[in-house]
Amino acid sequence: EKWTDVKNQNDKIKLHLIGKLQTNKVKYAVKIFDYIHSLDSEKLAKKIAEEQQKQDVKPKIFIQINLGKESQKSGIDEDDLESFHKRCVNEFNLNIIGIMCLPPFDEDPIPFFKKMQNLSESLKLKEISMGMSNDYMDALKFKATYIRVGSKIFGNRS
Repeated sequence: EKWTDVKNQNDKIKLHLIGKLQTNKVKYAVKIFDYIHSLDSEKLAKKIAEEQQKQDVKPKIFIQINLGKESQKSGIDEDDLESFHKRCVNEFNLNIIGIMCLPPFDEDPIPFFKKMQNLSESLKLKEISMGMSNDYMDALKFKATYIRVGSKIFGNRS
């Protein structure tokens, strides 16, 4: 409700959903958010496709990739990315504009950022969502177009 009011009062604002999107929340997310940075499964892709058709909207979407193969993180496996991307565009009619990743916290992010740049180029996607307050400058060197710098702006979470 809060974000609906924000959008109604600011018609030029573009809202970005970052973080996990549960399938039971898709109908709300598609209605409110202009960008979804966390498409991480076929099940979610199908649900977004259904809702965007019902609501006659088409959010801009990033495919989340689990490059670090971390069990606690969601995301498409790199080996499945090309076929998943094709399916999202051709079968589900999703507006895939880019890819997103969260490198492992305890590893050097640069190899992951380089990999993201290569994957983005191979899929001919223009947008890359990667980099946070502690590594965004490195992410920018590898063509990040969207970064998350919350703690640099708002301070660390307590």
